[in-house]
Amino acid sequence: MATPRRTADHGLRLPPRAVERMRAELADVAEHVVAAIIDEVPSYTDAFSGPMGETIRNAVQLALGGFLSLASGRRGADLTTPTAPAVDGAYQLGRGEARSGRSTEAILAAYRIGARVSWREMSTTAVRNGLDGETLVAFAELVFAYIDELSAASVAGHNDELATTGRVRQRRLERIAHHLLTGSPADTVLATAERAGWEPPKTLTAVIVPEAQVRPVLAAVSPGTIAATEPPELDEAVLLLVPDAHGHRRAALLRTLGTRGCTAGPPRPWLEVRASYDRALRARAAGLELDTEAHLVPLVLDADPSARADLRAQVLAPLAALRPGTAEKLADTLRSWLLHHGRRDEVAADLFVHPQTVRYRMGQLRELYGDRLDDPATVLALTVALA
Repeated sequence: MATPRRTADHGLRLPPRAVERMRAELADVAEHVVAAIIDEVPSYTDAFSGPMGETIRNAVQLALGGFLSLASGRRGADLTTPTAPAVDGAYQLGRGEARSGRSTEAILAAYRIGARVSWREMSTTAVRNGLDGETLVAFAELVFAYIDELSAASVAGHNDELATTGRVRQRRLERIAHHLLTGSPADTVLATAERAGWEPPKTLTAVIVPEAQVRPVLAAVSPGTIAATEPPELDEAVLLLVPDAHGHRRAALLRTLGTRGCTAGPPRPWLEVRASYDRALRARAAGLELDTEAHLVPLVLDADPSARADLRAQVLAPLAALRPGTAEKLADTLRSWLLHHGRRDEVAADLFVHPQTVRYRMGQLRELYGDRLDDPATVLALTVALA
């Protein structure tokens, strides 16, 4: 990671009136920062609710207050010292985020948003209170240098936490995934989850993610997501088990996955997530991406390709003696006739032929199949085979 810009000896001294006005607006700026982070980083939605949300809001306001002390030249505002409250708070925030399962991408995204919102609002106030253009440029440099230092402190805290406890927890989470995917007894899975400090959700959704997309996806989904990095069936991809992405939350998950080349199985009761993974695997093997639930018909029809081929050969046996071209035309006509419930004009439009041609071909087919075209079992078999 690049060395962050430093705020020591910056030389900027904002006019006292501008600092006073910005300090009076700190609470509002902090609220706007938090609202923007919640809106743009989904994994922080729950973190900002309840008592924890108030703690974070206060921390944001404290960081902004420390910045104004720095910008006004107040003594003791040198952030290069490791005991500076804002930097120490950022370091502890990073450790806490690692314990919560959030990635550094989520933290850095929050800092980028915080810098953007803070700069927009504070610079507007500063200009209204007489800040000249040259000083405004120096003010901008200091804002982003300050954010750089806080970001670096949080990343350091995150890395330190992972170095001490994170790897152990990750191994335990991967054991949960292993037990779930291999069909271990429920008691074994529950005991492993308890040792990992992982709260079982109502449902889990299996998502196959290309390796290059894992980090941004993890930054946007629930921090309780388990990453199974080495399932034997996957090549250059990672399996994520996403908790409680059912109901209206599935739409949010699919938006997150977007065009990243991921495949999401259906939500299933968490102990039955292997079924979700199996469907995602089948869809991926068939070249189907994103939402397996949008591809149920081809997944069902291709669940046993050999059986479907045998069925097709069986139900099309009456056409076997015909020339290949004739057999193909009659099979296409039969398929369209079945799908359009025998409506001749719609069949003709589908096949780009005259309705009389459809009538002629169906006459041929009735001669070949006889009364079987009126038999529900035969109609079902033909529909499945020709779908």
